[in-house]
Amino acid sequence: MKTNLLIGGLIFIAFCITNCATKSEITISESEEKKPATGEYALVWSDEFDYEGRPDSDNWTYEKNFVRNKELQWYQSENAFCENGLLVIEGRRERVTNPYYDPSSNDWRINREEATYTSASVTTKNRHSWKYGRFEIKARIKTQPGLWPAIWTLGLGHEWPSGGEIDIMEFYRGDILANAAWAGKNRWQAVWDDSKKPVSSFDDPDWDDKFHVWRMDWTQTFIKLYVDDELLNTIELSKTINERGSVRNPFRETSQFLLLNLAIGGTNGGDPSNTTFPSRYEIDYVKVYQK
Repeated sequence: MKTNLLIGGLIFIAFCITNCATKSEITISESEEKKPATGEYALVWSDEFDYEGRPDSDNWTYEKNFVRNKELQWYQSENAFCENGLLVIEGRRERVTNPYYDPSSNDWRINREEATYTSASVTTKNRHSWKYGRFEIKARIKTQPGLWPAIWTLGLGHEWPSGGEIDIMEFYRGDILANAAWAGKNRWQAVWDDSKKPVSSFDDPDWDDKFHVWRMDWTQTFIKLYVDDELLNTIELSKTINERGSVRNPFRETSQFLLLNLAIGGTNGGDPSNTTFPSRYEIDYVKVYQK
């Protein structure tokens, strides 16, 4: 009887040890599965626009009025809104009186009495900025004359181009561009590493009607820019050295904030006079990953 009890006790103890060990192994295994592997990207910020109305003010601010490149549009917040899971930036042909108008000024932003187009530019400036990572944006653009949609970044807290500029995507005059810029010898002068790919080279008559995924992989060594997993440009950061200013290499020393905008006309956009408006630039999501 004592022998049987002893044997039974030993069996029970062995059973407990085995089951405890198994549970421990399962717990460790599940925990390890949730951890990103070394060097793997993890999502650190996103906006999927699954709400109605204005873009989330915790994420986005606006550029306003006339801003750059002698573009035709007046930027205003009313032209950016969320519906059906999309951020819509709408270009419109409409007149807006310039409240800052002064015909004696040499500044084109002031000596224009009115704008004949409106649009929007939303940015993460003073909300979010990043240094290094994978940036992924799914969007649909119209590739018509005069339109200049873009997904791009600027160095936070620094004068352009000393803080750097990265054009993850811009379109104008029939081409998709993927660029980076930094400071040349003179103020406001940029050195460019750019690439152009004609939209016609995609050999897809319905390309405009589809959403496409633009991606930037930004490391200490390079910036690589893609559309739909096709590599468009590689910028080697050993070469992105400013020729003036306090920042030596903007893509190793600055954090960058994101801009999404639809410009119209201007120095590069072309002539929109025969383009149909309103024109919608639609963004499905923006995601930022870091290692």
